[in-house]
Amino acid sequence: MLLGRAGELEAVARLLASARLGQGGALVVVGEAGVGKTALLTEAAARLKDQARVLWATGTEIEQDLPFAALHAVLRPGLHLLDDLPGPQADALAGALSLRHEGPQDRFATGAATLSLVSRLAEESPVVVVLDDAHWADEPSTEALGFAARRVHEDAVAMLFCARSGEVPEALRGVPVLELGGLDAAASGALVRLSHPGASDQDTLDRLHRVTGGNPLALLELGAQPDLVLVDPGSDGEADLLQLLPERLRTAFSRRLGELTGGERAMALLVVIAGGDLRLIRAVSRRLALNGDDLDRVLATGLIQLEGSHLAFRHPLLRSVIYRSSPEEERRAAHLAAAVELTAWDQRDLQVWHRAAAAVQLDEELATDLEAVGARAAARSALTVASTAFERAARCSPDSGEAERRLVASAQAAWDGGRAPRALALLAETGSAGGPVTAQTAQLRAEIAVRSGSVRDGLKQLEEAAEIVTTADERVQLLAQAVHACLYLVDGTSLRRVAARLSEDLAEVRSPTARAVGLAAAGVAGVMLGEDGTPQLREALPLLTTHVDPLAQTAARPWLMLVPLFLRETGEGAELRETVDDLRTRVGVGALPNVLFHVARDQATSRSWERAAANFDEGARLARETGQSTELAMALAGLAGLDARAGRSQQCREHATEASALCRARDIHFGEVWCELALGDLDLSEGNPREASERMLRLVDRLRDLDVGDPDLDPGPELVDALLRVGQVDQALEAARRFSSVAGPMARPWTRARVERALGLVATDEECESHFVAALTQHALTRDVFESARTSLALGMRLRRIGQRVDSRPALRDALTTFAALGAQLWQEHARAELEATGERVPQREPAGVGSLTTQELQICLLLAEGRTTREAAAALFLSPKTIEYHLRKSYLKLGIHSREELSAAVQGIA
Repeated sequence: MLLGRAGELEAVARLLASARLGQGGALVVVGEAGVGKTALLTEAAARLKDQARVLWATGTEIEQDLPFAALHAVLRPGLHLLDDLPGPQADALAGALSLRHEGPQDRFATGAATLSLVSRLAEESPVVVVLDDAHWADEPSTEALGFAARRVHEDAVAMLFCARSGEVPEALRGVPVLELGGLDAAASGALVRLSHPGASDQDTLDRLHRVTGGNPLALLELGAQPDLVLVDPGSDGEADLLQLLPERLRTAFSRRLGELTGGERAMALLVVIAGGDLRLIRAVSRRLALNGDDLDRVLATGLIQLEGSHLAFRHPLLRSVIYRSSPEEERRAAHLAAAVELTAWDQRDLQVWHRAAAAVQLDEELATDLEAVGARAAARSALTVASTAFERAARCSPDSGEAERRLVASAQAAWDGGRAPRALALLAETGSAGGPVTAQTAQLRAEIAVRSGSVRDGLKQLEEAAEIVTTADERVQLLAQAVHACLYLVDGTSLRRVAARLSEDLAEVRSPTARAVGLAAAGVAGVMLGEDGTPQLREALPLLTTHVDPLAQTAARPWLMLVPLFLRETGEGAELRETVDDLRTRVGVGALPNVLFHVARDQATSRSWERAAANFDEGARLARETGQSTELAMALAGLAGLDARAGRSQQCREHATEASALCRARDIHFGEVWCELALGDLDLSEGNPREASERMLRLVDRLRDLDVGDPDLDPGPELVDALLRVGQVDQALEAARRFSSVAGPMARPWTRARVERALGLVATDEECESHFVAALTQHALTRDVFESARTSLALGMRLRRIGQRVDSRPALRDALTTFAALGAQLWQEHARAELEATGERVPQREPAGVGSLTTQELQICLLLAEGRTTREAAAALFLSPKTIEYHLRKSYLKLGIHSREELSAAVQGIA
């Protein structure tokens, strides 16, 4: 019977009842040691009886460094359904759990597979997943289970975690929390009377409640030893009494342990070191010549309980008290004996950890074995475990050079596992012997800075790393990354310096990969500096297509899409686009935000606005999930630009506000510029030309201060339009001439088209049409039909205003048709108003079809229309099949359809 927990039981019962009805959820029960977290969930699970399948595992200190130990314990009853998962997910989970040789390529792949397997189990009956003592579970397991817990909303799944206050794993961030406090006085008294009938004196009970704060474990232990609460050293204040509780509890446990004989204490220590494995305990006890009867006597005390073939302590605190109070030589002897025994059991990783726990001196053989443990963990994407193993290997290394190399490997694994502070702390130790900082160390520091810290610091570190390396190939690839950092910073001064060094080294490169990346970076740098980088971009295209493997060469990935984006030509980059689009199905979720951003940005400059919005949205969601602030900022900035074009005013401002805050915090001026462009264009489309012109003039000044001459970042034509609308004709003429001068060296059609539109806006009535026609000719060479429609609208407006109403109609019709097809609502209204002003009647059209879907609904519909199954779509979007079905039902209602065939027809027009 559970006393005094009616409210907490009701909260857990609501979650479980909702899961039984198909609406899943998760909860983290948090409280101090001994407060009754396990008892609460045990009672709640017991009330389910035969209504649900309960998957229960408990984290233990001894298994903290064993990858996916807790996950394997949770999922073991459902592993027979492993092959029901999509192939890549089945392989990822089987590899993580060492059921197959090859592990997952991304640390989040196991989480996605865990979600799929739990969802599959829930198709047979409701599922309750419980991870007790989550603060002691291995991090790869909590990452996988936390990933699933945030996505089971449409499944008959409840996920429950227990953790100590202040020790909730980072991987469970975002899961709702239930804080468990102490029992009230009445429940505390009832518990003590029930367990210790002799302790019924009310004064003693009141004092026990004050001292323990109602902590059930403390009540049970101190209730049996009331003398521990008779005298309070120093103070009678309740707060002071509560602060004494942990020490009093340890004292109570120590007294209980003090009643054991030496042999019984040695056996209890062995239970800790063997992780409760009864077979291993008996084998090691024989090796240490311990008396087997001592184990039976320890069990008789009730401190340890037998659960099947496993021994468990009455409370986890007992484990730490036993281990810490045992003499060091006894601990070492037990670890060594366990290591020897495990050698014959083919449990090499656990055997190595026991050897490491017993080590007292530097040992290269042990360091080598620990490094191998780390490599195996990394291959299974258990990166936090890998980092720990590499660090321990470094600490055991007699050679300082090997120690430093292993520290860098530990830092790399920590960074790959999303632990930037730990990675930086490890890197800070390198070079302590006075030797030079290696290029690998400098490059890793730079990557961490660019992705999650200061982009400017990252740029500095990349340049320093380029000074260290000895080959032109390595130097060029580092300098290309430096160019990418300059791109984020929009820093013309630094970019000139980096580009000059890059140009010198490009002549010496030998590898086609380095040449491809170097040419791409040089071309982008040229465009950013207002020069003609087109020749280098065109030369880089075939080399990137042929010689860059985006899966193996992650640093080269951005250039696969940046080159087509900077060229902006219809016929260029088609193969690279196919490569990147295919890449999104092959990389893990950790790499997806960057890939999705570049895919979406490319789609936003074509007709594929729906796909772009869906990919931006998915990229932002995954970036938020994985803590990638740079990718989140850029995805939100991209969404703001697309929102402005589509006329989604509120969303544009919300996305721009969040993106700008992220960008300002990290000097990501590129994203800030995009947000200002979006907001200025939105002002113009909403009929606020004064606000638009003021914002754009500030942006022009800002770009000048940054020493950047990229005309693609310049709001030239939009500024000219805004100035003309407020009657500032002279300023508009000056702005058009300035923009023409800035874009002068550029031979790219997209840029030339915008220049001609700006000049057409300020040209005389006799000359304007020739500029607009020239602009449309250049637009035809690009994929950006929105820009073409803007020029058609400008041409039609000008022709109507000079009295050529009939001649203006074709251009206005083209603009209206394109804006309507894209979903550019505000611009569509402008075109309709202009066309009606010519005397032509244009019927209103309400948004319908795919335009009524949310971005996530659209993404799901597109995947299913391509022929993917529900499970395959779920795997691609890191959702559960039930969630896919939920959104699909909503989409069917919105689209007025009833089958997959009708769905394919409904989305057929989306490019």
